[in-house]
Amino acid sequence: MNRRAVVLGAGCLIAWPATARAQQPSMPVLGYLARQPAATAVTTPAFKGFHQGLGETGFAEGRNLLVEYRWADWQTDRLPALAADLAERSVTAIFTTGGPAPALAAKAATATIPIVFMNGSDPVKVRLVASLNRPGGNVTGVTLLTTTLGPKRLELLRELVPGGSRFAMLVTPNDSDSQAELQLVQQAAQSLGEDIYIVRASTEAEFEPTFREAARQRCVALLVSTGGLFGNHPNQLSALAERYALPAIFDRREPVDAGGLIGYGTRFAEVGRRAGILVGRVLKGEKPAELPVEQPIAFELVINLKTAKALGLIVPPSLLARADEVIE
Repeated sequence: MNRRAVVLGAGCLIAWPATARAQQPSMPVLGYLARQPAATAVTTPAFKGFHQGLGETGFAEGRNLLVEYRWADWQTDRLPALAADLAERSVTAIFTTGGPAPALAAKAATATIPIVFMNGSDPVKVRLVASLNRPGGNVTGVTLLTTTLGPKRLELLRELVPGGSRFAMLVTPNDSDSQAELQLVQQAAQSLGEDIYIVRASTEAEFEPTFREAARQRCVALLVSTGGLFGNHPNQLSALAERYALPAIFDRREPVDAGGLIGYGTRFAEVGRRAGILVGRVLKGEKPAELPVEQPIAFELVINLKTAKALGLIVPPSLLARADEVIE
């Protein structure tokens, strides 16, 4: 199915529930609450993996499952109203993605409807669950652990660009995952005697000015923080890194496939699949309080050797040996 078909399908499903539920009262209705816009989110590996996971538990959208999509289009302040709307419609369960904000909005909207989240934050720290093994309440989910990998990504950049003393980090000001990663990277950089120059972007239109600023400040490399805004635009970010000759590391492989230098992080398609399976289990009646929060068990290191050569970088053999995939 192409992107246009999926987007149109999502739009149509939003308009169906009242009629469809009257005709098929036994069909469960899933509320899908996302901070991202539909146009970019439905093309991501995580979205595709999510529906694959649903399928593995026997659910197929439009066949035996209705999905009511709510897209906040990066406007976090819209999330409480969108979550409240889903709660008022008494959907069977709510799935949230795009950082902890959608999950927190859903949790505030209902204490009875099961909620499954997928985000990169620490769910205990942001008070989504009581603990990973025993979530309690009506919330469970999958954490990507992307925020905690920032220091490791800085370490990988230092291996690729030895002798550098000033690194740029691209963050989203209103993204809690991005800000949490920034704090960890700054702490790691301080202990290593490195300087982190922060550049910020809240919209796609602000991407190029941030890259231009990092280059103007003579930063030797760029760390792109985690967060849905950056994850939804791999082609634009990898192209800008090439244009401004900035070695850049990302939290996923897609920008590297598009020409970026290096990616280290969670396999988003697999995490999406695990979230879909978890939602399927909840739709079948299992209680979130009894379903432990899932964490990724493997991380992926991908290096684009062609891009490294274009940037004049020699990738250390030790780093190549650790890579899960080298793109030549």
